[in-house]
Amino acid sequence: MILCGHRGVASLAPENTLAGMRKVRELGLDWVEIDVQLTRDGTPVVIHDQTVNRCTNGRGKVSNHELEQLQQLDAGSWFDKAFRNESVPTLEQLLLLCQELAIKVNIELKTYHESEADQLCHRVSQVIDTGLYPKGKLLFSSFNQVCLMLMKQLQPDLRRGLLVERIPDNWQQLMTELDCYSLHCNFRHLTRPRAQAVKQAGYPLYCYTPNQPGKVAHLIDWGVDMIITDRPQDYLVAGWPPG
Repeated sequence: MILCGHRGVASLAPENTLAGMRKVRELGLDWVEIDVQLTRDGTPVVIHDQTVNRCTNGRGKVSNHELEQLQQLDAGSWFDKAFRNESVPTLEQLLLLCQELAIKVNIELKTYHESEADQLCHRVSQVIDTGLYPKGKLLFSSFNQVCLMLMKQLQPDLRRGLLVERIPDNWQQLMTELDCYSLHCNFRHLTRPRAQAVKQAGYPLYCYTPNQPGKVAHLIDWGVDMIITDRPQDYLVAGWPPG
């Protein structure tokens, strides 16, 4: 069972920041999950929400901010004053740090409109092609199947994960069409039969975002391969996986 930090370690540092990546390494985790979308000038940046309102001292949509303007915002004080002036990182900045810290990265391609998919995938692909981070340590996931198809065309050798809330009845068809490596779902909606079917088909099964280890021990029995959590420290304290 692999523990993966969700948006860094979202319970210990402001999410999707470089400080969060350092927390991942402090805990000894090998994997982190992040969210990527584009600024108005087309730079891939690491932030989850459609707006900057919740996680910075700014206002408005991410897509309405130029990179220079976005990186002037304080993305840390909302979490704790100790992180004052933490900035919204570019994908390039984050990957450089993760390479230094030896952290593998699950990049969630984040779109809020279907029209964003093409530019996002091309811009992210350009960053990957710079060679600043080993392709073998990357995994792309998205709720947007257009993004997964585009990444299949742009980066055919990179792993892709089908990201869903509930595993749909046609999951096998989707996994085949998109040539996905793994299937990612909300742990609350996972059932034993569906988990067993995914595992029998040979796919890694990842679950987000269980934050209470005492309530999800059954996921081990069901064959779940990775838990993406805000609170990996609780799993470590609990000696996860339980014997």
